[in-house]
Amino acid sequence: MFAAIAGGFAMAGGAFPVLIQPSEFVVIIGAAIGTLITSSPGKMKKRVAAAFKSALKENIPSQKDYLDLLKCQYELFMLARRQGVLALEAHVNEPAKSDIFKKYPSIAKHHHARTFLAEALQQLVNGISPDDLEQLLEAEMDTLKAEGHLATGLVKNIGDSLPGIGIVAAVLGIIVTMGHMDAPPAVIGMHVAAALVGTFLGILLCYGVLQPLANNAETQETHLLRYLLVIKSAVIASARGVAPPTAVEFGRKMIFSDERPSFSELDKALQGVG
Repeated sequence: MFAAIAGGFAMAGGAFPVLIQPSEFVVIIGAAIGTLITSSPGKMKKRVAAAFKSALKENIPSQKDYLDLLKCQYELFMLARRQGVLALEAHVNEPAKSDIFKKYPSIAKHHHARTFLAEALQQLVNGISPDDLEQLLEAEMDTLKAEGHLATGLVKNIGDSLPGIGIVAAVLGIIVTMGHMDAPPAVIGMHVAAALVGTFLGILLCYGVLQPLANNAETQETHLLRYLLVIKSAVIASARGVAPPTAVEFGRKMIFSDERPSFSELDKALQGVG
C-alpha cells in the first residue's frame, strides 16, 4: 500500500522531502494518541494494544489446528466413555499438565481455547445438564465477542476521526501561511503544501492503516469465535450421549470450508489417536 502511494507520487514528479512535515505529524499523531487514551477507560488500553498485536501477527486456525483440536476432543470423549466422566477431572483441572492436552500444543496458542474446552468439560464432571451447559458456553462466547468488539470498535472510531484531525492540521497550516503572505510565491507554495500534507496524512492513516488493522483484528476474532464454536458443538453433542466420532463430527461441521478437513481426513486422523 505504501509502495503504491509513494510510487504513484514519484511517477507524477512529486518531491518526497515536502512530505516530511514534523509539525503535521505532531498534530495528527499526537491528537490521535490523546483521543485514544481519553477514550480508553479501565483496561481498554491493554485491550486495544492486544488488538493491534493480533492484527500484526496472524493467528487464524489452520486445517491442521482444527484436526488437532478434533483429535484432542475425541481422545477426551473416549476417555470419558470408557472410564466415566470423572476420569476427565485430572485433565481439565490442570490442562497445562495433562498428557492429552500436551499432545496438541496448537490448542494453547489460540487465546481462550484451552481454558474454554477445559472449563466446559469441568462442568460435565460437575454434573451439569447439556441444556444448561449449552447456555453457559453461549454466554461465555457472547462475552468474548463483546469484549473483542470494544477494542476493535474503538480503533475504528479513532480511525474515523483522523480525516477530521487532518483537516485541523491543514487549517493550522493555512493560518501559518497567512502570516507569510509577503513572502515569495515559492515560500507560500511550500507552506500550502505543508498544510495539505496534514489532510493527506489524516486520510492515509485512517483508510490505509487503522481501518485495515481493525478489520484484520476483527476477522481474526471471528475465526477465534468459530474455533470456540467447534469446541462447544462437539462438547454439547458428547454431553447429550452422542458417540465420540459423531460428537467431533458435529464440531467439524462448524469449521469454515477453507479450513475444514474432509470426513475421510478426520476419520483417518482419528484412527491414529491412541
